[in-house]
Amino acid sequence: MHPRRIGSVLATAAVVAGTALTLATHGASAAVEAAALSSNWYASAPYLMPQSNNPPDPTTVMAATGQKAFQLAFILAPTGGGCSPTWDGTSAVSSDTTVAGVISKIRGAGGDVSVSVGGYGGTKLGQTCGDAASTAAAYQQVIDKYSLHAIDFDLEEPEYENDAAVNNELGAAQILQRNNSGLFVSVTMPGTTAGTGWFGTQLLDKAKTLGFTPNNFSIMPFDGGFNGAASQTSALEAFHSLLMSHLGWDSATAYAHEGFSGMNGKSDAGEYFYQSDFQTVLDYATSHQLGRFTYWSVNRDRACTTTTDNGVCSNVSQSDWDFTKYTAKFAGATPPASGTTTTTTTTTTGGGGSCTAAAWSATTAYNGGAVVSYNGHTWTAKWWTYGDTPGGAAGVWTDTAAC
Repeated sequence: MHPRRIGSVLATAAVVAGTALTLATHGASAAVEAAALSSNWYASAPYLMPQSNNPPDPTTVMAATGQKAFQLAFILAPTGGGCSPTWDGTSAVSSDTTVAGVISKIRGAGGDVSVSVGGYGGTKLGQTCGDAASTAAAYQQVIDKYSLHAIDFDLEEPEYENDAAVNNELGAAQILQRNNSGLFVSVTMPGTTAGTGWFGTQLLDKAKTLGFTPNNFSIMPFDGGFNGAASQTSALEAFHSLLMSHLGWDSATAYAHEGFSGMNGKSDAGEYFYQSDFQTVLDYATSHQLGRFTYWSVNRDRACTTTTDNGVCSNVSQSDWDFTKYTAKFAGATPPASGTTTTTTTTTTGGGGSCTAAAWSATTAYNGGAVVSYNGHTWTAKWWTYGDTPGGAAGVWTDTAAC
């Protein structure tokens, strides 16, 4: 998924307080283990960044929607290189207590999590680990740390276009599937109006060669010339045909292994997807018995009030957690009735101090060499960027100096 994923790092007081309380109860070394949920919950788990993009209290979302599972994002290679798992490229899984506390809190409320590896920004483990076995060993550390029952391989640019890296990721997914009985494995890739692009079909061919069948292959039909539900269901139908032709599946098998991963509200490319669009795609998913229905992201599942930062609010009219109710419905839950509530979302826009460069803007595209100010520092863009926060996990900006 695109630069939306690497937004400003804004931890909320509710999550921090809840995490501290949970860690005191369960210990700081790892998340409390929980019994696995039924697979329909992992198939419905919406994406949630637990350490950035103004994360909401997941138990508040659970109570308001009936959703039981979340897709925590993202596991990456260390920003400085290496083959060990980190959150967002910066926080080592081995020493993590923060995300472990969030997981414990979700499990304490009767839910569970899947963890997503990859995403759009940063360096992926498939790029830095030497082979599939070492890539799998790195991900096994995440599974063991958090006692996971589900994992998502979000394969995107530039890793998506790297044959060796995709070999490592798919090979690792197959190893993990073999070594962890009952592990729910999803593979997520960019979507196009043709279902998926050339690299996506190559990915499907590679999976067939390996003899690897995940629980589902999901496409993300947004940020690629989409507009509303009709364009998305058309792409899903085209992807269904690709699953049959490239994997040799019959129609029912292809639908059962097909997934949808949408984006709520305004996309990075300026497309709009409203609650009615989610309902239409949900109807398609349930009537065709698709294997997964999820979206990016819970962090954005609220109306914009004090900011239009696309990482922390949807930029469409909504009540809090409207879009998460659709994933809960896919899992078979009936979301509780509730009145309209709105969460205030805030963001730091940068600048400050005696900085002379213009303040960084989340809605401005910058070319390589562009100079901005953010949080009292001057930053220089390494390459073209849009929506990547200075100092964020994408690694687009160089911290030149304090102002």
